[in-house]
Amino acid sequence: MKKRFSQLMWAMVLGCLGFMATAQTCLTTVTATTQSDVFVDNEDGTVTDTSTGLTWMRCSVGQSWDGENELCVGEASQLNWQQALQSAYGLEFAGLKGWRVPNVKELTSLVERQCVHPAINEEIFPNTPSDDFWSATPSMLDTQRAWTVAFYNGSNALKAKTLFPYVRLVTRR
Repeated sequence: MKKRFSQLMWAMVLGCLGFMATAQTCLTTVTATTQSDVFVDNEDGTVTDTSTGLTWMRCSVGQSWDGENELCVGEASQLNWQQALQSAYGLEFAGLKGWRVPNVKELTSLVERQCVHPAINEEIFPNTPSDDFWSATPSMLDTQRAWTVAFYNGSNALKAKTLFPYVRLVTRR
């Protein structure tokens, strides 16, 4: 009995580790919510969502856009909420100013409900960490928390502002 239990435990551990290392999983039976044709590639590391009018950085803060290979390179930065807000202050990128941390509704508009790990359109936003991203929306009831969007499954939650999620910036053209 002990041997069987031990084998089951190892199988579960290895299964979980394998799951964490897997690539994005998408269900073809679910309708895509962020289809690629909604985004205009500005060919400068940004895309414009024609349904919202918002222009997004294709890479997370800390990564760089490699236009030749059309992917984000480098490690995304994990910042506390104040650092996230400050990362956009005065930033000029792709000839644009006014970059900011998106509100929770804007950030949620990027969630691809068809996919997990990450729950985002990888063609448009390659190499997105499958983890929490800050929004600029603070909690109405707890000044120590702000809303995040989890790009591993598309959920959102309040998190302590002292934690270190990732950040994606937005502006209007």
